[in-house]
Amino acid sequence: MPVDPDPLLRQGGTVPWRERMPLPTEEAMDAAQRAAAQALIAGPRKGVYGPFLPLLRAPQLLERVAGVGEYLRFGSTLDARVRELAICVASRHAGNQFEWHMHAPLAVQAGVAAAAIDLLRQGARPEPLAADEALAYDVSDELLRTHGVSEPTYLRAVARLGEQGVVELVTLVGYFVMVSWLMNVAHTPAQKASGPALPAFPV
Repeated sequence: MPVDPDPLLRQGGTVPWRERMPLPTEEAMDAAQRAAAQALIAGPRKGVYGPFLPLLRAPQLLERVAGVGEYLRFGSTLDARVRELAICVASRHAGNQFEWHMHAPLAVQAGVAAAAIDLLRQGARPEPLAADEALAYDVSDELLRTHGVSEPTYLRAVARLGEQGVVELVTLVGYFVMVSWLMNVAHTPAQKASGPALPAFPV
């Protein structure tokens, strides 16, 4: 039975709380699941955690999702500041504690202002932001609110990031909303707290 984590780390509000899809025991895994888990351990992630816990239920899907995520995090042309800020916008939008606690400190380490990240956590527009960070926020926020981007926003994004950068940014936001939703349903807890938990909307 999974241990009930600190309330800061919980995903989902069931009472009593439970993680719905924890890591299966090695004995309970089939060959495909064990192979998928070993590939994660041997790759840049160095372990099985986060969205890959529920994804182990579908190991072929896990492999494909992991490949997309590996490119977006480790092979993308986007600057680390832009990438990590966009991930934070996606996790804030989806209310996912795991991705927030993982990527909020990475955004600050990459150079995004800590004050901006805390404003985002609270549901406000993040400030101060560098010009490319503000553009990434505008694209990500508009995309999540309207399911597209306006012509002025699109033209600014292409001028700054190029078409490849725009494709990568939009895909990054979609990917992290997808895995956040998966963990929201599975009640996958955060591994450790990087600060205050995300408050629920509305606040």
